Formats: sequence, structure tokens, C-alpha cells
Amino acid sequence: MTTALRRTGAGLFLDVRATPKAARDEIAGLVTTADGKARMSVRITSVPDKGKANAAIIAIMARTMRVAKSTFRQTAGATDRNKTFHITAHEDAVTRFVTGLPAATGKNDDGETH
Repeated sequence: MTTALRRTGAGLFLDVRATPKAARDEIAGLVTTADGKARMSVRITSVPDKGKANAAIIAIMARTMRVAKSTFRQTAGATDRNKTFHITAHEDAVTRFVTGLPAATGKNDDGETH
């Protein structure tokens, strides 16, 4: 599986697949979505209402990677499960964390085991 990180002329970007209303907050690993992209799977207990889930995703990523919340600026997917975040600082820490993730286990949103 490839990485969920992409470097462009504008900087480093992280692709995320969100699962709201999960049993617990966690970064579950890497998944390949139907569009063929590798994404970091983030499960959150928050509901997708008025940005609560997006804020929870940023909080769990910051806490787990031990960086400031301001490290992540959402650039796509405000109302979609597939999201993109621009990494504004701590690129080395984020890169080390994401490249060390295993493939996620369990079932995807369509009920298929991965």
C-alpha cells in the first residue's frame, strides 16, 4: 500500500478517511478507498454535525502524533468522509507517524473486510 501523504508544490498533504459515530476515537491505519487512493483511517465518536467531526479528527491526529492542532489545515472534504489536510508544520513528525502505520483491520464503510 502506498502512503496517505502527498507532496505538491504547495506543500505536504494528508488524505484521511473518516468514520464518524465510531465506538472510540482512534487512528486505525491505512486503507485504500474505492477511488484507489491510500488514506489514513480515522475513527471518531463525534457525529458529523456542524464541523464537530472535523474538529474531532484534527484533535485525535494532533494528540496521537504529538503535534499542535494548528499543524493541520483542512483543504477538502468538509462534508465528505474523504478529507484532505495541509500539513503546516512538524512535517517530519507527521511523515514518521503516517509512514509507520499498518493497514487498517476490520470492515470498511461498505461492510467489506479489509
